[in-house]
Amino acid sequence: MDLAWPVTAWALWVTALAAAFKVSSRERLLEAPRYEVPAPVVELLRGMRSQDVFQAALFDLAGRGWVTIEGDRLSSTPPRQAPLRPYERWVLERVATRLGGKPYAPVTALMPEGSDLDSDLVPLVRQTAIELGLARRRWQTMIVPLLLAMGLVVPWYATISAAGLSWPGMIATMVSFVAGGSLLMAGRGFLPTEAGREIAGSDRAPLDPRQQWIYTGSGWRGAEIEPPGSSAPVPKQQEVSGYIVKRWAVNDMDPDSMSSRRAYYVALHDGSSEKATSYLVKEGVYHDVLPGDFVRLLVKPRTGRVVRMLGHERHW
Repeated sequence: MDLAWPVTAWALWVTALAAAFKVSSRERLLEAPRYEVPAPVVELLRGMRSQDVFQAALFDLAGRGWVTIEGDRLSSTPPRQAPLRPYERWVLERVATRLGGKPYAPVTALMPEGSDLDSDLVPLVRQTAIELGLARRRWQTMIVPLLLAMGLVVPWYATISAAGLSWPGMIATMVSFVAGGSLLMAGRGFLPTEAGREIAGSDRAPLDPRQQWIYTGSGWRGAEIEPPGSSAPVPKQQEVSGYIVKRWAVNDMDPDSMSSRRAYYVALHDGSSEKATSYLVKEGVYHDVLPGDFVRLLVKPRTGRVVRMLGHERHW
């Protein structure tokens, strides 16, 4: 079984792929916008989930009077005659549909399905980021990814011709299917520009502390939160459970490096206490949970740090 030609064909295809990605990575340097970037665009560029992008859009619209948010309840306001971005119109239409004529509803009840957010909202926010110069398409047209996907036929056929249905042929078939599908599904691609990366990497905290997504369905009144850590005698580690009622990020000073860092917190409510308790979590946990989720956490009570998440349930 001579695999010289298949290996050569695969090497040529990989070289073409690498060259295409290298050329597409070049960009024209632009200055970061000097105007306020919409919060949903910032959340998208930071890699936050579509639910966070939707929430940011809701609070942005509330700040401009399109809806009213009090605690974790949203109510509609009389229609206004003012220009809206396409993603803002989409958000307001979905909110109106889910309200169904009711005067108000919990924010969690207004959240569209994740598949709808990913397929409808996120592309609209991406387009806004591109129009603002904060992102760009990797490919100007679909010609390049289409040619790359079609080009897989050559090394695949060379491998099948030389090896038949043996393991090299099966591996070539699997790689061709996965690589070709990935190229086509990614479409024209989406890449933050230098200005977009600067915006995404900035450590600015929310200007308005009221623009925080909270959850009061567990009985928490939305006011009191105990700070993390305890000076009382406590075990080294302890399991706690409850509802995530709030989460936030702030800029803290790292005592070791004396540099600024972003710290992530969640507030947990056990369903009966008057106060919620805050805990310091890692960025991954912060991204995984949303207000309204029921979680079990292994924590260090003295410092208020979460060691790991033991359980996670979403009821909405």
